[in-house]
Amino acid sequence: MSDTSTENTETASPVKGGAAPAASGGPRRPPSPWRSRLYRWDMKASPYAYIAPFFLFFGAFGLFPLLYTGWSSLHRVQLADLDSRTWVGLDNYTNLLQSDFFWNALKNTFTIGVISTVPQLLMALGLAHLLNYKLRGSTFWRVAMLAPYATSVAAATLVFTLLFAWDGGMVNWLLDFVGIDPVNWRESQWGSQFAVSSIVIWRWTGYNTLIYLAAMQAVPHDLYESAALDGASRWQQFRHVTIPMLRPTILFTVVVSTIGATQLFGEPLLFGGASGSKGGADHQFQTLGLYMYDQGWMIGNLGKASAIAWSMFVILLLIAAVNMLIARRLRKNG
Repeated sequence: MSDTSTENTETASPVKGGAAPAASGGPRRPPSPWRSRLYRWDMKASPYAYIAPFFLFFGAFGLFPLLYTGWSSLHRVQLADLDSRTWVGLDNYTNLLQSDFFWNALKNTFTIGVISTVPQLLMALGLAHLLNYKLRGSTFWRVAMLAPYATSVAAATLVFTLLFAWDGGMVNWLLDFVGIDPVNWRESQWGSQFAVSSIVIWRWTGYNTLIYLAAMQAVPHDLYESAALDGASRWQQFRHVTIPMLRPTILFTVVVSTIGATQLFGEPLLFGGASGSKGGADHQFQTLGLYMYDQGWMIGNLGKASAIAWSMFVILLLIAAVNMLIARRLRKNG
């Protein structure tokens, strides 16, 4: 009996304590030095290779045009003779600040931006609040919100130009129907700016509605249940629960809409027709984008147009700085 136990122990001991033989019949060879080096290079370089296309395209189509425009703004450059450049320093910016047309374009950009942004975001907030409830055909209504955004600027502006036409336009027909004198929307100061703003409102309200809707659906339902138990009505829940939770999203849409208003170009250009680049006969709705286009491509003064472009860039930087300050304050208060 003891001999059998000893024999079993001796037979099992190599399996338990010793190393198992390799499946290939021998020990595995370590990888060669060049394969180890290639593996380390792959681990270090692959992430940079994956993001390199973005930086290449950004450098070619983003950074280089920005720097080249800034360099051109310091020269006198004519569209008819691009090879001839004369260094003028900050003269283009000085002439720009002394130009009444620049301040008029800046004022028009601000007024059109306010007229189009404020109603647009308020309407988007209200529509998102309605869509946040369980409605029949909710998917259809959400897709319908994106239909204006998917429409081209040219098609939308053409339709609105017909609606706001002086003779035979539907808007003037409705005004005449209720006893109000027709308005020459293209020639009047506020009428033309309202008409251009209505195009922007129609195109972007649905887009912002879906952004607000996505943010509303991320609000915890426990907050609404607690507010309802405390006796809050739906309007009070919207004011004291939904709006505070949507503050970062509202700030984001305000900044994006402001940037879009600063760069407004297609709608006023097509709405003005033959005098679109000048923003009407009296420059009554000429924005900064139109003013830059008029100076660069109609008059041919690319140096001044580059100065306008960099002025718009500085304005956008200021908007971004204000956004950061407001977001930081909201974070501290929250």
